[in-house]
Parts: sequence; C-alpha cells; structure tokens
Amino acid sequence: MTTLVSAGHRLQLNEIPFGPPPSVRDALSRALASANRYPEFLPQRLPRLIAQRLGCGPERIVVGAGATGVIMHIVQEFGSGGAEVVMATPTFDGFPILTTMAGGRPVPVPLTGTGRQDLTALAAAVTERTRLVVVCSPHNPTGTLVPPAEFEAFLQDIPASITVVLDEAYVDFVAEADRADIFALLDKRPNLLVLRTFSKAYGLAALRVGYAIGDAELIDRVARWQLPFGMTALAEVAVRACYEAEAEIQARIAVLAEHRDRLTTGLRELGLCVPDSYANFSYLTLPAADAEVVATALAGADIHVKTYPTGIRITVGDRSATDAVLAAVRSTVQ
Repeated sequence: MTTLVSAGHRLQLNEIPFGPPPSVRDALSRALASANRYPEFLPQRLPRLIAQRLGCGPERIVVGAGATGVIMHIVQEFGSGGAEVVMATPTFDGFPILTTMAGGRPVPVPLTGTGRQDLTALAAAVTERTRLVVVCSPHNPTGTLVPPAEFEAFLQDIPASITVVLDEAYVDFVAEADRADIFALLDKRPNLLVLRTFSKAYGLAALRVGYAIGDAELIDRVARWQLPFGMTALAEVAVRACYEAEAEIQARIAVLAEHRDRLTTGLRELGLCVPDSYANFSYLTLPAADAEVVATALAGADIHVKTYPTGIRITVGDRSATDAVLAAVRSTVQ
C-alpha cells in the first residue's frame, strides 16, 4: 500500500491517504490511449456495471460527477422553485449549497447533543412546501450512524409525495451487520433515493464518480438532468478495476478503521468528547471558542481539518498523521 506524499497532512476532505491500487492504476494508464475519444453521450455502461454489482436492474441506477453531481441533479428535480429541503445542521456542505444554487430553501434542523441527526425533529420540520428530506448515515461530519430500524420508522412519518435521500457516502466503512437493507427499504418506499460514491473508500475522488439507487421512475426524473458527455470514460474503467481489486480495497478499509479507532481513543484519552464514528473521520466535539484554539494548534502543525460551530472533523490519515494530530491537540489541553 503506497501512501501519497504531500506537504503537511490533508485531513479536511475525508480523502483516503492511499493512491489507487496498482491494478487500477494500470487500467487507467491503458485507458489513456483512447483519451482522444468522447465518452458515451449519456452513461449506459457504468450504470449497468454498478447495477450488476448490486444485483438490481440498471434502470434503478443514475450516475453523476461524484455524489455532489448526483445531488445537484436531485435538487434540480425536487428542490428548485422555492421548495423546502429539510436537512440536519451541520451536514455535508453540498446539500445546503446546491439546494440554494437550484433555487430551493434549505431547512436546517440541529443535531442532538450527542451529534446524531434528530429524526423526530426532521419529520416535524416537513411542511406543505417540503419536497425533499435528507438523512446521512454515516453522518457527515460526526460519523454517527442511524440505526436501520430507526430510519425505517422515520420513513413511515414522511409523506409518500416527498422524496427522501439517504446519503451513504461512507457506507463502505460500516460493518455489514450495521447497514440498512436498502433494497428492502426501496421496495417499500418508492420515494427513497440512496446516494453513494467512489470518492471515499474506493479512493477515486479525482475521477468524480457517484450514483443513486432508487425506483425507476425517480431515477428517470433525476437522469434527465445529466449533462451529455458528462461522465468520463476513465470513470467506468476505474470502477470496473476497483471491483476486480475488491480484496485490496477491503484491506485498506480495515487499516483505516484501525487508524480511526486509534485516533478516537487517543482524543478521548485527552479528556475530549468524540462520538463513535462509522466513517473515515473522527469528530472532536468542542464549543466554538475551544475549537478555535485546537484548530489554530493543528494549523500551526500544518494539519488541515474542517471546523464547524460545534467542533472539528478530522479525516483519518496514516499513522504519522494520527501521531501529528494527537501531539498538536495534546499541546492545547496540557
């Protein structure tokens, strides 16, 4: 496993610290020989490839330029024209930013004191103007997980006329036993869209490959916003190669889980509050004033993190990154 070398520690964007596996790099290198050719006008092969992997029909898959690209299409279809989009706050920045860009109105719902999404409050925030509700599991930025039974109960409280997005960008870091059975949910709730990405566990952030799974009717409505020639041919090549390198991908996920647990434990041993994370980052829960002190110490050590009004999100890097984070944070609490 080769760690990318860069100045300082880039721990603000939840990238994994490993470059593509050798077999994936080789496949991409070979594909560059055809870089003079356009990709498909609208993507057909990539949705079929993902659908085959998931065991569903390709009509239930829509792809985009990363999860962000798919979110943009979703809010264009369901969140424009002043429509309300209910979401937690904080959450993945793409949801409020893209909702506003599409002409919608973000409706933020505060997290609970333990860094969890308040499903009861999210459901209560729905009005006659709501067209979209967003839930992230694992949640960004806290890493907390929505138990599948709680999410299923939550869906029963949302009118069938309102589309629900379950953002599973970090699901590959979640143990199989803790994951929701998304196809069972989709069969019961045709108003559900499940969002996933190859930017995180698969390490293809630069290639921008994301997708949504849903009922064919919803998927067709999202797909109509796709930009012609908008998905690169390299995306399809990389996804196929990653699927073929699954054993190495899973080994990397296991290593990152170990680093995450070490980071979380180390921060807690300093007397700090860190929720259990099911993603590739840890969330240091701090009042704004204390968070500023810690963020300043991290920046002074050339460690780049993401700050929020309620704390700091720290991406899991390699061992040296974890050592550097713990040393910098320790200097602020001693």
